[in-house]
Amino acid sequence: MAQRRRKHHALVHELIGQGAGFRQIARHLGWSHNTVSRYAHAATWQELMTTQKRRPSLLDPFKPYLITRIDNGCLKARLLHREVTAQGFTGGYGIVRAFIEQHRHRPDLRTQPRPLSPRQVTGWICRHPDNLSEHDTSRLHDVLTRCPEIHAAADLVRAFGEIMTRRHGHRLADWISTAEQAELPGISRFVNGLKSDLAAVTAGLTLPFSSGPVEGNVNRIKTLKRQMYGRANFDLLRKRVL
Repeated sequence: MAQRRRKHHALVHELIGQGAGFRQIARHLGWSHNTVSRYAHAATWQELMTTQKRRPSLLDPFKPYLITRIDNGCLKARLLHREVTAQGFTGGYGIVRAFIEQHRHRPDLRTQPRPLSPRQVTGWICRHPDNLSEHDTSRLHDVLTRCPEIHAAADLVRAFGEIMTRRHGHRLADWISTAEQAELPGISRFVNGLKSDLAAVTAGLTLPFSSGPVEGNVNRIKTLKRQMYGRANFDLLRKRVL
């Protein structure tokens, strides 16, 4: 157990040092998220040592047979579960599947690049192209060439960003028509929101006026109200607001 704890503790901390997340490590090793978290938050492997003895498993008598089948290339959990059940195994499918997962070949995270997250790709699309590094621009281009739907969404997002920053409200109707033809779920919901108050949105994207100062004052008054609640009388609140 000590050797196993030391080995697993070193492995988890090595993968974390390479930038891998808890969920990615859990998928890679076939462990639960809680197990990875326990190893990650332990400063030393000694903290993970327990005095509990290993409890026997219903699968123990059948492990040599399963290992032989796995070595022969069979990794189908349901098939192996049926085979050991025919031999007298009384446990559930999950026990067999968990044992087989320990013997599956896992990609080496040290050589496999970390997959992109939706937050990363969304950030690149919503950011101005001039503010992206060459590396991020190259990775975004690779994503857009692989997925036509994301490419179409990126074009619509950047077109709307140009309408908003340059106050080209007169182009909004054409943009909405293009977005409706694309039939992209997230964009379609956004278009429905715009159409529910189209005149106000068009004015907001055309005129130089903004409700920002009003909203700022409303937020300031609400903050003062929450600070004063239950602590002082109305006179002091009035003075702070004024």
